[in-house]
Amino acid sequence: MTRIILWAVLIVLCVRSLSRLLRGVIEGAGYTRDPSPQRSVGLVRDPVCGVFVVRGQALTSGTGSATHYFCSEKCRREWAGR
Repeated sequence: MTRIILWAVLIVLCVRSLSRLLRGVIEGAGYTRDPSPQRSVGLVRDPVCGVFVVRGQALTSGTGSATHYFCSEKCRREWAGR
């Protein structure tokens, strides 16, 4: 009886492992269940050091279309000193 239970557990683990492997391969190939695209976060690039920053958390300088976004106060001061 113990041998049957161990075989059943082994079979369940093998099937589970195989299904997870196949799911990973399928998702890695670009096929997903959810057809809706993921939301992207609007990033802006710091003109001094080149770091990408979330627009809502970035420090700014200027207004309108001349707005520059910075990752830190140090970069903003360096840009203002140019």
